[in-house]
Amino acid sequence: MGIVKSYPVKKIVAGKEVQTSDSIVCYSNYYKTNGESAIVINSKTECTLVLDETTTDHVTIKAMSDVKVVTDKLIDDKFEEILLDKYSSVELRYIVNSWYIMSSDGIKNS
Repeated sequence: MGIVKSYPVKKIVAGKEVQTSDSIVCYSNYYKTNGESAIVINSKTECTLVLDETTTDHVTIKAMSDVKVVTDKLIDDKFEEILLDKYSSVELRYIVNSWYIMSSDGIKNS
């Protein structure tokens, strides 16, 4: 099934206009963010979600399967990746060259 997108939106991220969807459901085992506000991961196996700060500066992720969140920047100035267990969620913001966890209901094994 791949990716199911909601309605289209335009956002300004890092001074550039990004054409995206407000939210998506991802059934794949790999996805790179593209400005979405909310992403639900529902893959059959672990999904790798890449945070792209050139298109995304704020995202909420709901894990319906195990998710590895990776970035080429640090998360909370410490982690190169975080692991989300099935049914957990996390809100992340990109601020001044780092991703920060703003809210979480169950980040495990980070």
